[in-house]
Amino acid sequence: MNAFSQRGIQGIKDKLSGFSTIRSGSGAKGGDSLKRRDKNEDSITIRFRYLDSTRNYLLDSSVTDFTRRFPIPATNIYLGNTGTASKSILFSPILKPGWDPGFHAFDVYKWSLEKVRFFSTTRPYSELNYQLASKAEQLIEVLHTQNVKPNWNFLFQYRLINAPGSFQNQKTNHNNYLVTSRFQSVNQRYNNYFVLLGNKLQSGENGGIKDNYINDPDFNDRFIIPTKLGGAASSTRNFFSTDVGTGNRYNEFTVLLRQQYDFGRKDSLVTDSTVIPLFYPRLRFEHTFQYGKYQYEYRDYLGDSAYYHDNYAITLLPPGDTVFRKDQWKEITNDFSIYQFPDAKNLHQFIKLGAALQNLSQLLPVKKTYYNVYGHAEYRNKTRNQKWDLEANGKLYFVGLNAGDYNAYASLQRSTGKKVPGYVQFGFENVNRTPSFIYNTNSDFYQGQPALTNFKKENTTHLSASLYQPSLKLRLSGHYYLMTNYTYVTHYYQLEQDNSLFNVLLISLEKTIKVGKHWNWHADIYFQQVVGNAPVNLPLIYTRNRFAYEGNLGFKNLDIALGIEARYNTPYKADGYSPVLGQFFYQEDTRLDNPLPDITAYVHFRIRPFKAYFRVENLNTARSNGGFGFTNNNFAVPGYPYPGLILRLGVYWSFVN
Repeated sequence: MNAFSQRGIQGIKDKLSGFSTIRSGSGAKGGDSLKRRDKNEDSITIRFRYLDSTRNYLLDSSVTDFTRRFPIPATNIYLGNTGTASKSILFSPILKPGWDPGFHAFDVYKWSLEKVRFFSTTRPYSELNYQLASKAEQLIEVLHTQNVKPNWNFLFQYRLINAPGSFQNQKTNHNNYLVTSRFQSVNQRYNNYFVLLGNKLQSGENGGIKDNYINDPDFNDRFIIPTKLGGAASSTRNFFSTDVGTGNRYNEFTVLLRQQYDFGRKDSLVTDSTVIPLFYPRLRFEHTFQYGKYQYEYRDYLGDSAYYHDNYAITLLPPGDTVFRKDQWKEITNDFSIYQFPDAKNLHQFIKLGAALQNLSQLLPVKKTYYNVYGHAEYRNKTRNQKWDLEANGKLYFVGLNAGDYNAYASLQRSTGKKVPGYVQFGFENVNRTPSFIYNTNSDFYQGQPALTNFKKENTTHLSASLYQPSLKLRLSGHYYLMTNYTYVTHYYQLEQDNSLFNVLLISLEKTIKVGKHWNWHADIYFQQVVGNAPVNLPLIYTRNRFAYEGNLGFKNLDIALGIEARYNTPYKADGYSPVLGQFFYQEDTRLDNPLPDITAYVHFRIRPFKAYFRVENLNTARSNGGFGFTNNNFAVPGYPYPGLILRLGVYWSFVN
């Protein structure tokens, strides 16, 4: 048998294996994931999929958009230091029924089960990523994955974010770690997914800067501006220091084990003298076990009596007392599901029915147990001609803590054809959910107040439509939200609910305009409008624009993007921030009107497996105020200015072992 025939047979074997395109589905182009290669060849075929996905994806090697490498999305605002509380500037309500602890201000720094990747790789693959920025900010991330056997892959990933900040008492120290394993039996009947996931988030809270200092030339060194919380902090920027002082400390630990067993039809393929076994599943039984331990804590051992009295109605004993809040939980969930595949050769089409028992133990501030019993159903069908993609799913909580919660979701996507490639998508979603647990009097973060103690369930209807045309480099999307019983925080700690019916319209346009042979203008524009007397403040327009040279400058192995980025939103009454609750809250007293957009100059480039990002951020802060400096700070949240000039360097290495 010649070498070509041998490689061909191996390729067929790989396509029929559990990690192949056919077995798992594929949403990406490229070679087979387990294709035989020369051991000395410095190349790799690597794909990954998500836990509840049937498609494979390829790694993103582009360098045009830095936010794909940075934890804070382009559409988010934050408190002025990497790792501090962040929220989307776009309307984004919680659309998840069931139990929710209620702490989401640090979600962008968490690794979640929904984003866990299960890889398949022909050779061991590693990444080493390092970012260094002004004020001793550092971000370190390592990843290693390899197939121990053709049907067994494991992954280890770790990330550290350590940022002392430009202002006092806003130091952050976040640690994320992840271990995954995916195994499939040789006969392709049994699948095993394992996840060990941890997030340890620590963020200092300074309560915002004190008034009348931001424009004082005597305070051009921003680190000496007095803040409302934390006391007089030392100016140490020790990378190894993990103490954030006054602030929030969140710890989440999750273990997930999913097992699947398939019944179906055996077959075989005979090629030359080799018989390749095939298996087409028709019925699948699945069990998912999930264990989680969650701890949310606010701590201030140097409590400022006036600050807590004025903002939280808390009386402290002079000269200072401790403010301490802590919720602690344990969760055990067992989920049983059955799949049926109408077309054995199209695993993108299936019907799924399941039921789950969730046991919840509140460990602090009181010991109490809860439970939920819920059912769920799902139908997916990506047609074999790749033109239609239909997804419908729902979940209903029958009894327990969140009885009556539900969600219903449907999405229809249609390819626009080969002549004009792209797709059009329509979506519908309705969610009925119990307000987050911080609205429950058993939470330590529920501040005693003459407010509601029996909040009604929130109900949200979400309609969406999207058009994507890659040939035109255009994406147009629209979202319509209809809400009632909306819960929110106001005046730092007061929990409220708006029972009126209101709606929000959000339209986005993402377009790349070709200005020259290698010059591109990437324009992202978002328009949003609230209709009704709702406790929601949003900027009418938010826009992000990048004008850049993108090419290779005549060098074959170079991929470079260099240009200017600007972000701007129209004036509006931005949400305030409550350090104790870790929540953004509705306010109507302060209007933010930043005169200039946030401006960044950047150079990003890739040379084969090496990528580098150099950025000069917040150029808009330059001014002469008792001497030239970068002190014209913009604000994203009242009392919390963005830093001045930031120099950022990121390097990313990929290794094929």
